[in-house]
Amino acid sequence: MTSFARNVLMGAGLALLAVPGVAIADGPQAIGLAAQHAGLAANAANINVVRTHLHHVLNCLVGPGGDGFDAMPGNPCAMAGGAIPQTANAEEKTKLLNVAQRIRTAISAPEMAEAKQVATDTQNLLKK
Repeated sequence: MTSFARNVLMGAGLALLAVPGVAIADGPQAIGLAAQHAGLAANAANINVVRTHLHHVLNCLVGPGGDGFDAMPGNPCAMAGGAIPQTANAEEKTKLLNVAQRIRTAISAPEMAEAKQVATDTQNLLKK
């Protein structure tokens, strides 16, 4: 990458941080994005799209380095460290850990209906 391109990209990133109302994702934002991707998984037309969005949910919950994190399918919460590591409330953290475990299982579920049901349940739990 040329130094010009690097400077343009860095400037664009700094400009984004300066825009009012745009914040780097934090724990609650990561949970909101996870809920959104759970809904996308629940409404997906094929198992590959279901699994991709379930990975997005898991990545938003656990953050980089977390159990099951996989950057390959993408991380819509790349600016956050993950909802679980940022959650101080023990009850909320336990809920998120349980959701993450169900998502890890659903990602490898052989039946699309089972994975989509977990996605639907996850979306409902995370919206509360």
